Amino acid sequence: MAQANPRILPGYRLSISFTLVYLSVLVIIPLGACVVTATQLSWDQFRAAVWTERARAAYALTFGASLAAALISSVLGLLIAWVLVRYEFPGRRIFDALVDLPFALPTAVAGLVFSNLYVANGWLGRFLVPLGIEGSYSRFAVVLVLTFIGFPFVVRTLQPVLGALDAEAEEAAALLGASRWQTFRRITFPALLPGLLTGFALAFARGLGEYGSVVFVSGNMPLKTEIAAFLIVSRLEEGRPNSYREATAIATVLLAASFLMLVFINRLEARSRKWSG
Repeated sequence: MAQANPRILPGYRLSISFTLVYLSVLVIIPLGACVVTATQLSWDQFRAAVWTERARAAYALTFGASLAAALISSVLGLLIAWVLVRYEFPGRRIFDALVDLPFALPTAVAGLVFSNLYVANGWLGRFLVPLGIEGSYSRFAVVLVLTFIGFPFVVRTLQPVLGALDAEAEEAAALLGASRWQTFRRITFPALLPGLLTGFALAFARGLGEYGSVVFVSGNMPLKTEIAAFLIVSRLEEGRPNSYREATAIATVLLAASFLMLVFINRLEARSRKWSG
């Protein structure tokens, strides 16, 4: 008997060609151009551009704030997704729609609103600043706004997973005498872990690339509250002969570090899927 063709639907060649063109034009070529431009610098020039004290401080803040915001977003996103999926209450559809607001809202608007709320004379800042909680022009402000932008990724990733969970396993655990915490830890959480890691990775990646909201709330102070994206823009605005190459060199370092961290997270997610399955 002839072997069955697994490609039942027509149009494979057309669709794969379109996919390759799309990836080449919008992803591979721009990223490749960034790397090629950075390699036009000598090794000493490259190292001098990407490893200054100012650059190291910007890297530390960018990755540290993105990691902290992604962790907070994972906890908040899990809680919000759990409430929206497991419970029925008045206004649930409205709250569910509000989760998507950070997707539609321009990030510059979010940064402007947060900076006005948390300054010393702002609606919230007048109460928080005397307590030592500075939500504007500080590292905490960067984490705060990145959490606002990142938590919808976790919510939208976990909602279909929660909806597809088999409630019979939880009911069986309860009948066997397991507490709610034991049921969640041993049955529910392992099933949610792959989706939670995916949401974490998306929130983390979104934080690494964020610019519009952070520039309003951070104050952009070198060595203190300056992120890597703002440092790249600063290099471009200097107007020196190698300014563009130095900016692409910093972008290349950020790109390489982001790629390696996302590969690590994806491998961890794959292992968690294998373990939970």
